[in-house]
Amino acid sequence: MTGSRNAEEDSSTDDERWLVVAGRRWRRQDPALPPEVAERLLSHLGRGRSGVRALKKAGQDPAPARERVGLAKHGLGERGTPWWEQDEDERRHRWESALERLDALDG
Repeated sequence: MTGSRNAEEDSSTDDERWLVVAGRRWRRQDPALPPEVAERLLSHLGRGRSGVRALKKAGQDPAPARERVGLAKHGLGERGTPWWEQDEDERRHRWESALERLDALDG
């Protein structure tokens, strides 16, 4: 486990950590994300998903768009080290780093 928090110190519940859809469990986004950060990450996620669909429909390799999806999900806390195992600084670094890399894809 990374970070300085452990399961006993974490006050989040399973309902705050996981979303169940059709019997499958998905990690929820980090509730500590500032609204403007979440909005930017979700925008990148939507563009990435749209890009995957468009590239697949065109018979092209969707890997570049999948990279955007993966980075956005990581920034949101849905992939990588669980957000509840990270301290505040690690969480901030996670989303700032993801946004930096995502924004670079546009430049």
